[in-house]
Amino acid sequence: MMLRTLAGKHSALALVGASVLLFGYLAAHGQAQQVDTSTAAAPVVITLDEAIRRAEANEPAFAASVAESQSARIDRSIARASLLPTAEYHNQALYTQPNGLQNQAGQGVGAQPSPRFIANNAVREYASQGVFNETIGLQQVAAVKHADAAAAFADAEAEIARRGLVSTVVGLYYSSISAENKLAVARRAAGEADSFVDLTGKREAAREAAHADVVKAQLEQQQRQRDLADADLAAQKARLELGILLFPDPRTAYTLQQPAAQAPLPGKADIEAAAAKNNPELHSALASLKESDADVAAARAAYLPDVGLNVTYGIDAPQFAVNGPDTVKNLGYSASVTVDIPVWDWLSTQHKIKQSEIRRNAVKVALSATQKRLVADLEEFYAEAVAARDQLTSLDASAKTAAESLRLTKLRYTGGEGTVLEVIDAQNALTAAENARDDGALRYQTALANLQTLTGSF
Repeated sequence: MMLRTLAGKHSALALVGASVLLFGYLAAHGQAQQVDTSTAAAPVVITLDEAIRRAEANEPAFAASVAESQSARIDRSIARASLLPTAEYHNQALYTQPNGLQNQAGQGVGAQPSPRFIANNAVREYASQGVFNETIGLQQVAAVKHADAAAAFADAEAEIARRGLVSTVVGLYYSSISAENKLAVARRAAGEADSFVDLTGKREAAREAAHADVVKAQLEQQQRQRDLADADLAAQKARLELGILLFPDPRTAYTLQQPAAQAPLPGKADIEAAAAKNNPELHSALASLKESDADVAAARAAYLPDVGLNVTYGIDAPQFAVNGPDTVKNLGYSASVTVDIPVWDWLSTQHKIKQSEIRRNAVKVALSATQKRLVADLEEFYAEAVAARDQLTSLDASAKTAAESLRLTKLRYTGGEGTVLEVIDAQNALTAAENARDDGALRYQTALANLQTLTGSF
């Protein structure tokens, strides 16, 4: 019985706790909805330049490419530092257990206890020295060239990522505008269908049209309502896709600034010159080839000797002092030159050279493919942009013609000279023409964005 009572109390407490949590969630959710409502009341106006700037700050792949470029520049600085001498201040105090005998260590004239370890010079030994080292060899020079090429490669890849991001933002930006325009077209078409249902109903009431006209108009009205719902959903999706790149919360309300006019298409000669000079894919391939050349040079450098220089200045004596007993000078310097000449390594150097040459040959093939792809893409994208630009005027004229055709057809139907099918066909023709005009504008902007990726000139 007691267990049941305790279980009942625990259940009540759990229910109360759950109620509190639910109340807190609902309150927070209601507050969030209020914040969203206030935000929706004043949506942010986003221009294309602002969208690109926000995307560059929020897109993770672009941020990773920028970080890689910055890291490669630091690697280049590190590689260049390897060509310069290093300096360090070495300090050491050493004590060795004596062996009971006396010896003459060279500092002073008196005898001193001998250390048990023969590698040590005295029982007490102090070192305080500045050490300067320098290694001169072709491998260090090749490493610098490799780091320079790697930095150029990373910069080119970062530029590729940036232009790809710009192309994506432009596509999403104009896709969202196109979706909003199509939503407006769907609303107009739905309103037109509602108006036509009223017209057919009035004509039926006046015994000027059959009930079949009303049924046909109602069917068209229902279809336009479904089209309106689909267009609204497509516009929401487009806004969310762009919002991912622009805001911490993609549901943030914003308004896109409609372009005042279509951007002009530059001449083909200007685009070809910009592509040859500013194409990041080509720069990336050339930097990769330079990396391979540096790798071959580094592998061949193993056949050559390295020269090592060492200069040491300071004290290394039984006393931590500039002068020892009997005015013996402890402060001094030493210098050494080391030359390591490779003799035999069981052909490992030759094999490494062969490996680097094989990789370089593959990079040359990739460079050739990049150059050919650049030429082909330039021709394709420019032809696409020209075709899209030339069709914009025709698409706009078609939309105006379809609107005039619908107006005249409705007048003929109102006067009893046309049929309901003619009106519906005219309505469908106007909707299709307006949607085609928006698709044409999106096609042209996408073609310009593709050319931007190749040239970065506009």
